Amino acid sequence: MKTLILEHPRMVSKKRFNDIANTPLWSCLMGGYAAAMLESRGFASCFMDAAGNRWDFEQTEQEILDINPDLLCVNAVYFWEHTPHLFTLFTHLRSRGFTGHINLFGFFPTLVFQEILTTQTAVDSIAVGEFEHTLVELAATLEQGKDFGRIPGLAQRDNVLMPGAFQSRPPEKNPDIFPAPLRPSLEGTVSILASRGCYNHCSFCPVPSFYNQGPLWRGRTPQEIAQEMQTLVEKGAKEFYFVDPNFIGPGKKGKERILKLMGLIKPMKIHFGMETRPSDLDDEILDHLVASGFTSLLMGIESGSETILGKINKSTGPSQGAQAISLCRRHGIEPEVGFLMFVQDATLPDLRNNIDFLMANNLLDRLERTANLLCHCQIVLKGTAAYTQFEQEGRLVKNGLFGFEGEVTFIDDGVQWMSKLVVAACHTIIMGMGDPESPVYFAKPETEVFHRANRYLVDLFFRLLEQAEAGRIHDDIPELVTGIDQEIRAVLDVQPGIESSSVAEL
Repeated sequence: MKTLILEHPRMVSKKRFNDIANTPLWSCLMGGYAAAMLESRGFASCFMDAAGNRWDFEQTEQEILDINPDLLCVNAVYFWEHTPHLFTLFTHLRSRGFTGHINLFGFFPTLVFQEILTTQTAVDSIAVGEFEHTLVELAATLEQGKDFGRIPGLAQRDNVLMPGAFQSRPPEKNPDIFPAPLRPSLEGTVSILASRGCYNHCSFCPVPSFYNQGPLWRGRTPQEIAQEMQTLVEKGAKEFYFVDPNFIGPGKKGKERILKLMGLIKPMKIHFGMETRPSDLDDEILDHLVASGFTSLLMGIESGSETILGKINKSTGPSQGAQAISLCRRHGIEPEVGFLMFVQDATLPDLRNNIDFLMANNLLDRLERTANLLCHCQIVLKGTAAYTQFEQEGRLVKNGLFGFEGEVTFIDDGVQWMSKLVVAACHTIIMGMGDPESPVYFAKPETEVFHRANRYLVDLFFRLLEQAEAGRIHDDIPELVTGIDQEIRAVLDVQPGIESSSVAEL
């Protein structure tokens, strides 16, 4: 029996191009893990990375038909307004005579498996949650010609329509049993996974729902991680990024595990980055991290407001975030910060706390970082605690395919007004940083225009905040956005006098 594991093509959203819809980042390894698991169990498998190859859907469709697998397993990633193209692919395959079993796995199909199976007849099944064991059992059952309707963790049309028939699968307690993921390429920075899940339950994060509310954090042993890395180093890899939601892990055992891992990878002479929570860092850990090649960090601080951190269930406070930033800098690490400037439950005082926190911790001194920190909004996805909360409060409007996105009314009109204007300004700058013809193109040497643009965004935020606090909110958003665009063009053209005009009231 032939199995094909697909990373399908992606398309960039015009509106959401700067938003991450599928956390954690290790979703980028899901296809490789699925392929490795099936291969390790003796199934003839092909791993097709259409996303990495930058194929379009037409080419991907033909490649699938040429292989004609008995089982097609797809890491289905939500890519905003373009997601329907994925399901059009399945329909086209069926219309052209493809009879293989089509299975979906990953965050997106897990969180909307009922909606998919009740509306998309081309899809046969969905591996809900952690998928490796489920896919192996599915492949074995299909190969034997048996009924696959009773496999734990496998949703299919019959057991979705029958109440109580679907049986969830608990996460694997020992992640060391999973073989290292297949990798089509080792170019650039190599993603690696040292743990699965997260020990916290932030309201905006889909990780708890993905793991069926099970043991959310499970670490691989240092020996297994180091062995995988050594194999990759011998193949030429030198730059790594740990895509775990929480690399270090909880408590004393988490710290001991990381210290041991650092001792194992230090002789490899590599560089690596990772993500963690502020409360997991201390001097001893950072000493060992830096000595072992640690160079980059994304730290989830999320807000400078104690109130908002409580509402999103972050289980940490602004003071811990500030202490962690200072700690990292003492060890020569300039952290990047995960930050939700605009949260639907925020008030104007919360925004004031946010901007004060960013200023006090010197986080608004670089254009790329400033543009991102000032504009990120809370994304509300189906399956998260926030989605459920807002739906129960009657504030949520289902949007996107299968209602996967939740559009939520803000409790404060001033915050909502600011979000529309600040996001528009920051997106204009971010798009410019991706345009080789722009004076702020990210690959160009940093000149005065970068600093002017950075100052403009900070000034704009303060100007709008002061207007909102004074109750001077203008209703004509398109006209205001046009005015901001004109100011930005003037800034990028380095026109004299823009700094004085940029702080004028719109």
